[in-house]
Amino acid sequence: MTSPHDDVPQEPAWTSPAGTEAPAPHPTPDEPPVYVPPGGYPPVYGQPTAPPAYGQQAPAPGYGQQAPPPGYGQQAPPPGYGQPQSPPPGWVAAPGAPGWGQPMTPPPGASWRPPALQPGIIPLRPIGLGEIYDGAFRAIRANPKVMFGLSAIVVTIAVALQSLITWYVQGLLSAQFTDLAEELDPEGLYGFSSSMSASVAQLSALPITELATTILTGLLIVSVSRSVLGQVVSVRDVLRSGRVWLVVAFSLLVIVAAVVVVGAGVAVVALLGANGYLGLAIVLGLLGSLGYLVVVLWASVRTLLVPPALMLEGKGFGKTVARAWRLTRGSFWRLFGIWLLTSVLSSIIAAIFTAPAQLFTSLFMGDTGGRSFASIAINGIANVIALTLATTFVAAVTALLYIDVRMRREGLDVELARAAEQKA
Repeated sequence: MTSPHDDVPQEPAWTSPAGTEAPAPHPTPDEPPVYVPPGGYPPVYGQPTAPPAYGQQAPAPGYGQQAPPPGYGQQAPPPGYGQPQSPPPGWVAAPGAPGWGQPMTPPPGASWRPPALQPGIIPLRPIGLGEIYDGAFRAIRANPKVMFGLSAIVVTIAVALQSLITWYVQGLLSAQFTDLAEELDPEGLYGFSSSMSASVAQLSALPITELATTILTGLLIVSVSRSVLGQVVSVRDVLRSGRVWLVVAFSLLVIVAAVVVVGAGVAVVALLGANGYLGLAIVLGLLGSLGYLVVVLWASVRTLLVPPALMLEGKGFGKTVARAWRLTRGSFWRLFGIWLLTSVLSSIIAAIFTAPAQLFTSLFMGDTGGRSFASIAINGIANVIALTLATTFVAAVTALLYIDVRMRREGLDVELARAAEQKA
């Protein structure tokens, strides 16, 4: 039991310079006896110490004092020296005693916040890079039927079609490249005909996998958004989302814009070269390629949140695209860093499966160009695994980035917490 004045900070008790024991204050009938340890309380760090007695000179700061002679007995400090001493039962500490009865004050500028609610894969507050990646893996474990099952089915169908088109187109083009290969590689040392036909065939089948991954990304975003609230969505509910075609339309629009820009640049460079301005054409081509790369990176980041916005918001196409563009304002470099790191990680994940498959078909099957059906099938299986993992990871990170930006800018965490409480 303590009196009310015990909580008021006062000057610490200190002993007389002679080292005599400070007398304990006599308790009043209404108050318990006051406990003062022998020698008084040691001064607390940051509080003023006792001034020297009158007529005694204070030692200079840091000046070394003579040590006592060897063997000179000194009283050992009591157990727990340097720690706040608690009084015996029935006693209270003297007012202002260091470390006893004084409330702890937070550091300047600090404020206490309750822990964030976490009904699902991430806490409902702005999250960092580690929490985004952790949430992506949690989203996969929370709903593996959609994140892995649906992804594997869609990617398998797309890769199977791509492999068939590659095998068919490659067979048609190999005969046409034979005459050109005899001029450039008459001895067939570099496999010009097979490599060129395989490359063109893969490029011709590339739109199929791009379309499939675009659709899959939009569908997986729905599952990740539900996992944030601790809900599990079924495959049937995911497939019912008709807004995925808005994501496809946006992807096609971006592809058309890129083709138009590249085509215009190539036409200008070719026109300059045909009119005899070869040096200018080369310089313009190099500068144009560098500028195109910068524009692509910038536009990719500014439109990074368009797919999740189209899937999760119910507004029209144009308004949603414009809104997603505005959401990235002020967060460009953060989004760029996370997007770049995610792209590198997904490429590494894909290479872990595709590179050994290509090496196996080249070394053990002797098919350097991947022309045989067996080589195409082996590479196709590796592509299914690689695309499934990479697409799932990228889609989960993109969805969490969208949610994180909205929590930072619009307070979406409050709305999500309210929705989670209502569902509970």
